[in-house]
Amino acid sequence: MTPAAQDPLAILSEQREDLKAERLRIEKAYCIAVLDHITAKIRAACPQAAYVAIAFYSSRTIDLHGVLGAQPSPHGTRPELWDNYGEPEDEHPLDDIADEIQSDVQAVLAPHSSPAWASVHRNTASDGNSWLLELPPADRGARVSELVREHYPEATALVVDGRMAKRVIEVIEGVVDDSILAGTPRPAWPADCHAAIVGLLAQVLALPALVDRHLMPLPGGYLPPFGMGISDQAYLMPLPPTA
Repeated sequence: MTPAAQDPLAILSEQREDLKAERLRIEKAYCIAVLDHITAKIRAACPQAAYVAIAFYSSRTIDLHGVLGAQPSPHGTRPELWDNYGEPEDEHPLDDIADEIQSDVQAVLAPHSSPAWASVHRNTASDGNSWLLELPPADRGARVSELVREHYPEATALVVDGRMAKRVIEVIEGVVDDSILAGTPRPAWPADCHAAIVGLLAQVLALPALVDRHLMPLPGGYLPPFGMGISDQAYLMPLPPTA
């Protein structure tokens, strides 16, 4: 047994680091679970909902403004579907869960490390303290597939690594079974597309249920391109068909 292994301080320090890593992992998973929970409740009352509008303060508290729909065109404005400060006579089903929306969004954005932060953008239609939390799609895998195939129409899968900053190691454009026939390493797509894909992948990788749904182990013998290293958190993500 090494001296370090016999040192109680070294043992406790290692255990503390392990607990910190586990707490961070659980915290990220919790944020995405809460996000999916409140998204389902919002869309049950307002199916067209795409964004929650909030004000965000340095104290890391939020003020709920309302719910917006999707932008109909690049130059269009997002329709306001519900105003939390609307007139009392303007009844809306979301009125009944306004407090829950606020508390859940607060919980989702409380940690700096929350994967949901990638889905927060400034509300460019407002000059004030207004931010938009984009609600996740019903099927993250299908949305990633749409984004990827805008630039790689023949894509069948991605190789992703949960420990690497860019996450997407390779776009596969061939048969995926016991081997990978063809791939495009370090895929090139616009910055906004990259941010959207990485943000969705971060949410998938955070929640075990989503990992089980969308990701699978890499085929045996897979070698990353250009001798790139991959971690023990590398996966194959089959891309579902797009319409």
